[in-house]
Amino acid sequence: MASDATRPQPGRAHPSPTHAHTSGTTVFAAALMIFGGIMAIFEGIAAISRDGLFLMTRHYVFRLSLTGWGWIHVILGAILVLAGCAVLSGALWARYFGVAIAGLGAIANFLWLPYYPLWALVLIAINVFIIWALCTGMHREADTGPVR
Repeated sequence: MASDATRPQPGRAHPSPTHAHTSGTTVFAAALMIFGGIMAIFEGIAAISRDGLFLMTRHYVFRLSLTGWGWIHVILGAILVLAGCAVLSGALWARYFGVAIAGLGAIANFLWLPYYPLWALVLIAINVFIIWALCTGMHREADTGPVR
């Protein structure tokens, strides 16, 4: 005779390998991803359209093309917005992808410091919060399991 643990239970959700339970921390990370991605897109558009807007300091360790950096920020921002939407939908792969893209965004904004320091620091902080929220959300969701 089958025990209650092995017997199929009606209305019980089986966890999916591609979609997982979404906690408030994960929703917060997705909102930050969308917001940070939109900010990065605006930053990139400003860099592409008006080179005179940004200040370039002298004697900095590296010097890169402002227009090229603008395109990098537009592309990273668009990818971050799409990954944020995928995290909101519950896609498990989007969480890992979001951590990687937020890490790249933090590195890109660190290299952006000589052009617009305050804006770059704000976006670095947002990207670090995204990484924290995605990793913390995964840990909390693993502890709680699926919602019944």
